[in-house]
Amino acid sequence: MSFGKLKSARKAKEFHSYVKPDGSSLSDAEGLTASLNTAPASDSTEQIEQLAGSGANTEPDQMQHTSAHPAQTPRTDEVPYGSLAEESQEVQPDLKPAPSTVPGKAPDGPVQRNAETTTPVPLNDCHISLPASLQIRESSRHGRGIYTNTALQAGTVVMSIVPHVSVLSTSYLDQHCSACAASATESGLKRCPKCKTVYYCDKACQDRDWAWHKHECSALQTWAASAPSPDVMIPSDAVRCLGRILWGSQKEGPDSTWAREIRMMQSNRASVHSSSVEDHTYLAHSLVRYLGVRAPADLQPFSLSSASDLVDLISRFTTNTFTLTSASLSPIGICVAPTVAFANHSCSPNAVIVFPRAQGTPASKEPSLNLVALRDIAPGKEVRISYVDTTLPKDLRQKELTEVYNFTCQCKLCTKPPTVDPRESLWCPKKCGGTCPLPTEEDNLFRCTKCGAGVTNVDAVLDAARIGQEALDKATSLQFRGELSLRSKGYNATQLTTNIIPILVSTGLTPSAHPLLAMTRLHQELLIASLPTSLSQESLDEVIRTAAKYNAGLQPILPKGHPIRAIALAELGKLLAVDEPASLASPAQASMFPPSGPPRLKLAYESLVRAHEELLVGFGKANGGGHVGRDVRDAIARLEKEIGVWTSGIKNALEDSVLAQRAG
Repeated sequence: MSFGKLKSARKAKEFHSYVKPDGSSLSDAEGLTASLNTAPASDSTEQIEQLAGSGANTEPDQMQHTSAHPAQTPRTDEVPYGSLAEESQEVQPDLKPAPSTVPGKAPDGPVQRNAETTTPVPLNDCHISLPASLQIRESSRHGRGIYTNTALQAGTVVMSIVPHVSVLSTSYLDQHCSACAASATESGLKRCPKCKTVYYCDKACQDRDWAWHKHECSALQTWAASAPSPDVMIPSDAVRCLGRILWGSQKEGPDSTWAREIRMMQSNRASVHSSSVEDHTYLAHSLVRYLGVRAPADLQPFSLSSASDLVDLISRFTTNTFTLTSASLSPIGICVAPTVAFANHSCSPNAVIVFPRAQGTPASKEPSLNLVALRDIAPGKEVRISYVDTTLPKDLRQKELTEVYNFTCQCKLCTKPPTVDPRESLWCPKKCGGTCPLPTEEDNLFRCTKCGAGVTNVDAVLDAARIGQEALDKATSLQFRGELSLRSKGYNATQLTTNIIPILVSTGLTPSAHPLLAMTRLHQELLIASLPTSLSQESLDEVIRTAAKYNAGLQPILPKGHPIRAIALAELGKLLAVDEPASLASPAQASMFPPSGPPRLKLAYESLVRAHEELLVGFGKANGGGHVGRDVRDAIARLEKEIGVWTSGIKNALEDSVLAQRAG
């Protein structure tokens, strides 16, 4: 999965609705707002405050921000990261936790680690999919979380469930099945003949999805019929996901386990940050339009007694949505899984969320969300995932966690970072092989930890990092901007990455430093996308060199077995295994990278073997490393055969040479 992909892709698509940026909205939504309140709303803030039935808290010291961009995560945006169930803090003994206004949180003040207490959370017959080896507990420091009762080894599938609801992003609706999320096969997908929007593998998938789609189908047709432009013919995945949640609650009933589990998810409506109010308004208005709601009474069939209940649901949704990904971590949509949403955050997580598409899993159990142990976890310990891209430096991680999830992270990586964080590092200016912390505007007196040499080109480093971040944002935006042609997007974005990467390298940024690492990954994606049909040696080798640099950057940041790292290594191995367009290299090229001929095959083989070992951890040993693990295993077998043929050929040639010499 590419860095920046999730956030940028979603940001480009998320609120394609009839709500205009200036706060104006559809007459239907305005009518609902007016009918729910005594006076019409004059702007977005007033609209959402009136729609919710109570004013948003705008006192700076009490704000808690919820995201209107579901499933924002690592830029590689990130394995798909999770969503918030409750605020997460790993408080050190001498640290004070950030003030909390979330109900059920510990009061402000110094908290000692040994003073923490946890108690089981009564589930009231809900969350029966939770394995007996796990327990939901309430911590006196950071609220509800998932704890293990037994020892878990790295690569253990901790939990495997089907999300309550999942939807595909608009650009993937014709490429994946809307029921099981499988990608299209050579025979293609079957399109719904009525709405002509969603596609299915076969009739079995269509029948299974009909409970939701029978409502969705007519809603999509109505929406498209009145769309003012082709760009908004299909509502955003956020609107469609919320629609499925409400239709699911209607189908199952308000007192059903399904509906109660949705309501158990964390809501931060009472403390919505002012900057999120407008986003919530857009989403609420779009949802109202999509559902065909014109008066408060129309909310009753969905077990919503007021507009306040609707805003509560939106808050739960934006806070607890997971990214739906392909087996190779590409974000293809969003989903809601209330049981897994209890998992708390750490910037150094001991578990990850993946959709491995393991062999033998029936389509009726897909998409299967797997919570996998990334490292060994002792009994009684909390199972934690990351909500953000852990390759980002601390300031950017904290900014996203604060704005999106309403808390300041207190994990060890944030409170006691290494002397030189690889995410913010420079090579020694004296080239001794050591590294220096990246200087900042506030503190630019940093030295190499190996030889003590000081960073002298501080202004150049700061300027390069700033320009690099701006270029990364622009290139990512160009990559996903819907109104540009694919050729134009690729060309412009590739130009940016090609021009900026040398600047970042020349100022001394290490391969793992931000934004160089993210830019390298994006550059690799763009190069692969633009590979010509008639492959040249030069273009293939450039992609391989870029992939190798990206892998080098990930090594000091992500632990062995992390799915992002495993996928990157598998990509490198597969690229090395591609048949070379040119003939074998000359002796002068033997020391160059990538190598050619048999050494190249050997390196491909070694890379794929390492990738398979890591895939077994990141995607679960029981899953065989998932779909990617199976592909890599097959590639290894092919290479073994190819290397064997080459070895046999050399052996036969040597034997023939010996026989010829004897005969002479």
